[in-house]
Amino acid sequence: MFGKTVVRDMINRSAENETDRRIFLKSAGVAGLGAVGGAALTGAATTSASAAAPSDGAVLNFALNLEYLEAEFYQQAAFGRSLGDRLTSGKGRKGGVTGGRKVDFDTPRIAKAAREIAGDELAHVKFLRTALGGAKVARPQINLRSSFTAAARAAGLIEEGQTFDPFANENNFLLAAYIFEDVGVTAYKGAAPLISNKTYLEAAAGILAVESYHAGIIRSALYEKDLWKPARAISNARDSLDGRSDLDRGLGNTKKINLVPTDRNGIVYSRSAAQVLNIAYLNPKQVSRGGFFPRGVNGAITVSGGKK
Repeated sequence: MFGKTVVRDMINRSAENETDRRIFLKSAGVAGLGAVGGAALTGAATTSASAAAPSDGAVLNFALNLEYLEAEFYQQAAFGRSLGDRLTSGKGRKGGVTGGRKVDFDTPRIAKAAREIAGDELAHVKFLRTALGGAKVARPQINLRSSFTAAARAAGLIEEGQTFDPFANENNFLLAAYIFEDVGVTAYKGAAPLISNKTYLEAAAGILAVESYHAGIIRSALYEKDLWKPARAISNARDSLDGRSDLDRGLGNTKKINLVPTDRNGIVYSRSAAQVLNIAYLNPKQVSRGGFFPRGVNGAITVSGGKK
């Protein structure tokens, strides 16, 4: 079925500890294969290259932190509720959620879109938690209140002393969602080369496709509402946080629309995990907490990059 090297590498790179490796073997239907041998269970004979790279479990847990954030935001906006306790447990320090309430939408189409996206993000959380098994991290502390005010202030949307409530109306909701969606797309794109297990890679590609659809929905709605100027300010603020490269793309202007943020080759750009955390922590420096995650994220990947 599988050769020793393939199975060993798949197991070593797809779980974070001995128990999870055994769970993976059992779920994969190869627990009784003598061909696997003891080396596959102990993680022996790994190469220096694979040891230096984050495990698939670490990458998926990093994604799970982001999915917790998106799921909480959309669950609050669409339904006025948070994730249930059974979907928030795991390794690391479990945190609560500050802020959030149901948005009073004016446009039925946008309200329906919010509910659909909320359902997708909830499904992503469930899927990643199941895929990770005992290695899954808990939901970290999430701030949906002052973090948005800080982000809006950094973008120049509000002045010192003012606040930005993403749940006050549908325009604020769309601008707040715009902060997340493009980052989610570039995060999954950037993580793709780090995932060695092809099954997990295929699943991540599927999530990337869904996040891209979400981003397109939000970007289209913002442009239709003539909110391209504040969206451009948010785009510029993201660029000021994630390094010196100009990675972000706004929505265009009155003469030209830019619904798909791509490079000159028509390819969506990538962000590293460190760059994603610069935005999530709302800090261009190398830090391990702040912004949307006041106590940081859980798992092996927790530190932002800082400008080079």
